[in-house]
Amino acid sequence: MEIKVELSKKLKPKPNFNKLGFGKFFTDHMFVMDYTNDIGWHDPRIVPYSNFEIPPASLILHYGQSVFEGLKAYKTKADGKITLFRPQKNFERLNKSNNRLCIPQIDVDFALEALCKLVSLEKDWIPTNEGTALYIRPFIFATESMLGIHPSNTYKFVIILSPVGSYLSNGLTPVNIAIESNYVRAVKGGSGHVKASANYAISLKGQVVGKSKGFDQVLWLDGVEKKYIEEVGSMNIFFKIGGKLVTPLADGSILEGITRDSIITLAKSWGYEVVEKKISIQELYEAFQLGKLEESFGCGTAAVVSPIGKFLWEDKEIIVSNGQLGKFTKKLYNHLTGIQYGKEKDEFDWIREVK
Repeated sequence: MEIKVELSKKLKPKPNFNKLGFGKFFTDHMFVMDYTNDIGWHDPRIVPYSNFEIPPASLILHYGQSVFEGLKAYKTKADGKITLFRPQKNFERLNKSNNRLCIPQIDVDFALEALCKLVSLEKDWIPTNEGTALYIRPFIFATESMLGIHPSNTYKFVIILSPVGSYLSNGLTPVNIAIESNYVRAVKGGSGHVKASANYAISLKGQVVGKSKGFDQVLWLDGVEKKYIEEVGSMNIFFKIGGKLVTPLADGSILEGITRDSIITLAKSWGYEVVEKKISIQELYEAFQLGKLEESFGCGTAAVVSPIGKFLWEDKEIIVSNGQLGKFTKKLYNHLTGIQYGKEKDEFDWIREVK
């Protein structure tokens, strides 16, 4: 399919790239494509960034049939090339989410073509300051106007772009985590393993309660026994215990993060033993008591790596790395971002250049 381009007649002033925050500013253009059952995906176009007009009875507003992804575009420090980090994995995962929510599959190669065309058009929006990037948000939502509960017959696939600073205002300063024991985020057989928009709505209550008690994020436990560690906030979680890197097993209730997979690959290449398993909060507490819990961090596209300094479990404190940034966590962050910004060798062929 040919991607039509309609250029904006009035370009926005660029924001101060030193004061971006996260997800507050949006570029001049966006990609849009429509789906109907009789035609399939059609009418791909890049158009000026603008509002959508949808009927009040649109299925997305009532039953939440929506999925999304998140990735970033970078300008390399040495030569100013525009790069993407493992973008094919994002669109493959989007299709996994589509499958779970009964949304039609997209063509991964075509989605990549559309993304590259949009990023190339908006290249002047890519910030180059340390820790900044152009955040990319592909998403799909149901548009059929109908109140019966069924998979929509029509959809929109959209990609918007936002120049961003650090996702976490404190950067690599270790965060404090409250372990959530009342609310649950997901269960095996549900949608916790995909990026369904509803997953994030359901997690808000725990986050609000945690923040009201002075914590930066919450750690979710499994939804059945409330004893096994799953995710922290909207990120996967890792522990360095007795020299080994340990992370919860992705067995149907947690997201198979692309940053998570990259960290596992990097750690193994450095000679670390990586263990993916069900790990209980009691086991973590015992590792702390025995002095074996060395480091912990959350990871995801937005923050890359977020070190953890303390957990609160009921009335018990678990202090990690004396509340300081650990050596392994720092090395991991520097190497991953180094690959993304072109400062480290891309030995795994993770980078895709945008022409």
